[in-house]
Amino acid sequence: MSAAKIPATIVTGFLGAGKTTLIRHVLESARDRRLALVINEFGDVGVDGEILRACGVESCPDENIVELANGCLCCTVADDFAPAIEALLAHERRPDHIIIETSGLALPKPLVKAFDWPAIRSRLTVDGVIAVIDGKAVAEGRFADDLDAVAQKRAETETIDHDNPLEEVFEDQLACADLVILNKTDLLDEAEEALVAAQLSQGARGGVKVVRAREGRVDPRVLLGLAAAAENDLANRPSHHDAEPDHDHDDFDSIVLSLPATDDPAAFVAKLADVARAHDVLRMKGFVEVAGKPMRLLVQGVGARFQHHFDRAWKPGEERASRLVVIGEKGLDRDAIAAKLAQP
Repeated sequence: MSAAKIPATIVTGFLGAGKTTLIRHVLESARDRRLALVINEFGDVGVDGEILRACGVESCPDENIVELANGCLCCTVADDFAPAIEALLAHERRPDHIIIETSGLALPKPLVKAFDWPAIRSRLTVDGVIAVIDGKAVAEGRFADDLDAVAQKRAETETIDHDNPLEEVFEDQLACADLVILNKTDLLDEAEEALVAAQLSQGARGGVKVVRAREGRVDPRVLLGLAAAAENDLANRPSHHDAEPDHDHDDFDSIVLSLPATDDPAAFVAKLADVARAHDVLRMKGFVEVAGKPMRLLVQGVGARFQHHFDRAWKPGEERASRLVVIGEKGLDRDAIAAKLAQP
């Protein structure tokens, strides 16, 4: 690898796996280098960017954080990713390392391919692709009933037909990874953790390590400096979309809701969980106004599992508003979801 090239780490993983939490830990721990972030989200609420800006880490100032709200870097490399990289490299103090957080529905391989473009290849290299895995979701069979069977199918045939689009995205993210982070192990018992780790090892490429983590806490020295040069290894990173000229997300819907303030955060979050179960919602996240409180409530859910806390005070002049991104498979009933959440 040329010494002039800036290493870039691609952090992939399905909706709610803990990518932003892992990156925040890196920002707070890796203070020996100038970092830059490119963050890609579905919806326009910008939850992940807000969380990472709240770190206040001097080695990653606000101008080094670029948010792209199109929802899929793998589809808009030329329009969004390349200009974002150009802007970062034009800074007077260029970053030492770039971290790219893809949306939970993005496929990493098309993004890795972009690093083979001459204008980017001469200046950057993919230090590694990190797949963050929600261990509890895998244990519950959300992505595949039997990952061992999926691995056997991949060995027997080049293409696998999928009835479950979640499984397809999950497999593509896993198959492109140089390192797999089995996250949320605190939600698993010992037997579940061992089983999921073994399944991930079966589904990943040969030799790729599975690292266990809680709340995304992984030493940056494990994540950064892999020197994988993934752009030179595309043939060994299979994707279900290799033969397709274009890739879309017609299997998924994303909606943004504006809601009234709540006076009972616990009851509101319980209502979110009920809606998630009733409508098979994959992911909810956003900011909520709590009546009479100076603080903003951050809400994040994976399926019916939710976390919430007051993340910061509302800024002077900032609009106090409740806005949520809701993501699910095609056919989400926006009106029914909005009506239920608007109820007192």
